[in-house]
Amino acid sequence: MADGVRVGVFLTHQQPEGRDPVEALGEQLRLVRAARDGGLDSVFAGQHHLPESFSHIQPLPWLARLAAEAGEMRIGTGIHLLALHNPVDTAENFASLDAVTGGRSVFGVGLGYREVEYAAFGIPPEQKVKRFTENLRIVQELWSGEPVHADNPWCRLDGVRSTSLPRSKPPVWMAANSDGAVRRAARLADTWMINPHATSATIRRQLDLFHAERAVAGREPVRELPLMREIYCAPTKDRALELARPHLTRKYQVYADWGQDKVMPDRESFRTDYAELADDRFIVGSPQDCVDALLPWRDSLGVNHFILRTDWAGMPVEDALASLHLLATEVAPALRSS
Repeated sequence: MADGVRVGVFLTHQQPEGRDPVEALGEQLRLVRAARDGGLDSVFAGQHHLPESFSHIQPLPWLARLAAEAGEMRIGTGIHLLALHNPVDTAENFASLDAVTGGRSVFGVGLGYREVEYAAFGIPPEQKVKRFTENLRIVQELWSGEPVHADNPWCRLDGVRSTSLPRSKPPVWMAANSDGAVRRAARLADTWMINPHATSATIRRQLDLFHAERAVAGREPVRELPLMREIYCAPTKDRALELARPHLTRKYQVYADWGQDKVMPDRESFRTDYAELADDRFIVGSPQDCVDALLPWRDSLGVNHFILRTDWAGMPVEDALASLHLLATEVAPALRSS
C-alpha cells in the first residue's frame, strides 16, 4: 500500500439546468481553494454528456483551470468515459493535463451506463466493452513512446509513435459497479476507484472478487485503494441532515431517471425514500459521526485514499464550504492518524 492515508474532494460541477456557468465556476474554485488551504490531498471531477436535468462543465478544461488553484494536490478524473472518445485524442489530452498539473494527474476511467451518451457517439451498446479495453490499451501504449499498432473501425495506427507524453505516467484508476466490471478493473487498472453509490456490504463482497481476480491475473497488490463517498459534515447530525438531504435526494432521483441503479449489483434501487437510500451508503452527521463511519473502510478494508463529495447541484456554496472545512480540519486528521 502507499504510505499514509490521503483525503481528497470530488467536486460535483453538476449544476441546475440554466445556472450561469461562470457563476458556478467561481463557486467551485472557492471550494478548490478551501480544499487546498485545508491541506487536502486531491481533487477529482467527473464526466457526462447530454446530462438531462443538470448542466455539466466538461472535466478537461475544468481540471486544467483548477490546476492553477490546486497547489500540490493531485488532480484526476472520476471518470473519463473512455469508450466514447478517440484514444489518440484521449492520450494527447491527458498527457497535456499531466504536464499542466506538474505530473500529479490521475487517469480515472470508466465504462459509463447512459444509453443516450452511447447513441450520441454512434456506439452500439454491445461494442462498448471492446472499445473500452482497446482504447485503454492504445492510450497506455501511446504513453510509452513506442510504436503502436491498431486496426479498428474507430482508430487505425500503423506503428505510430506519440511525442505528446505525460511527464509521469498517470496511474489508471478504473471505476466499476457490476461484478464483471470489478474483475475487469482488477486485471487492467492500477486500482479500483470504488463508487459512492453501492452499500458498504456490497463493496465488501466485491473487494474479495477484486483481490482474487488480481491475484489470478498475476498482478501485484494495489498500492492505493481509493473510495468515493457522499458525505456531509455539520456540528450536529440533525443540522447535517437538514442541509444535505434535499440535495442528495434530488441527485439520486436524477440518477434513477438516468438508469444508474440498473447497473448496480445486488438489486440496489435508488427509487426509494431517503432513509432507505442513505442507509449504509451516505455519511451525514457530526465530525465524530463521519470519522466513525469512515474508519472501518481504512482499518478493515484497506482504503487509503478517501475522495469525499460534499456538494451537490443546488446546494448553496456556503453550506458546502462549511462541510468542507470540518472535513479538512477534523475528519481528515483522524483518518490520517495511525
